[in-house]
Amino acid sequence: MSQKTILQQLDEVLAARKDEAADKSYVASLYAKGTEKILKKIAEESLEVAMAAKDHDNSQSEQDKEHLIYEVTDLWFHSLVLLAHKDISSEAITKELQRRFGLSGHDEKASRDA
Repeated sequence: MSQKTILQQLDEVLAARKDEAADKSYVASLYAKGTEKILKKIAEESLEVAMAAKDHDNSQSEQDKEHLIYEVTDLWFHSLVLLAHKDISSEAITKELQRRFGLSGHDEKASRDA
């Protein structure tokens, strides 16, 4: 029996939160507020990642590195919430990453523009 990855575990938890009351779960409250609210959280988290990356550029400190990791984790989490809200599993994303692995970024972009 294989052990579930953290992404698989999160997929399960995020799916279960769809049945929770909005006042009992942060994720359920995001679902209840809809896509627009989730997108606003992703935008907010993206800005926080950018600011944390700039802070780390300026200091190169371990503390700023940890802060960047923390903010990217928030961004990934809220992105997973959006995916779950849209009934898309993290496995779909990992499959797309696998498809792109070894493919030149220029070639991948050109294939989308065609």
